[in-house]
Amino acid sequence: MSERTPRSGFPVAAVVLTGIVALYMALVAFGNITDFGTNQEFVRHVLAMDTTFRDQDLMWRAVTSRGVQDGAYIAIIVWETLAAALLTVGAVWWALRLRRGSPGRARTVAVAGLVMVLLLFGAGFLAVGGEWFAMWQSKQWNGLDAATRNFTVAGLALLVVQGAGDGGRSRDA
Repeated sequence: MSERTPRSGFPVAAVVLTGIVALYMALVAFGNITDFGTNQEFVRHVLAMDTTFRDQDLMWRAVTSRGVQDGAYIAIIVWETLAAALLTVGAVWWALRLRRGSPGRARTVAVAGLVMVLLLFGAGFLAVGGEWFAMWQSKQWNGLDAATRNFTVAGLALLVVQGAGDGGRSRDA
């Protein structure tokens, strides 16, 4: 007689949340690629700090070079695309392994993608954009609410992914 570990809904929730964040990031990257100019202007204004209070003690931080601004925007799109790809692979692999009860490397891939999202929205938009470039001062080019929302959802997904037990089975596979 073998002992069975009771299954919880955590693995299914982990797959669903990872899939949702993957879909969201894929749509964000797709939107930024197909409608390049809209968020390009957002990044340019945030980095230029041209809609902030223009406090001279802060304005030395402004990046006004179009090349650097556009390079930063392209780097963001590449990061979003890579995160979406990792999250998609993680969600698919994990979904395929649900019957086995062990996520194998799917969890590792999902965690990597979720950490990328946390870094983008937490370090990139909240810390660097929000504080370093004083985005919080702008009424027109302020993405802090969206960044906070995205950071929170990715953080919640990461907690669920980490909480989804593997039933005592090996995490290798």
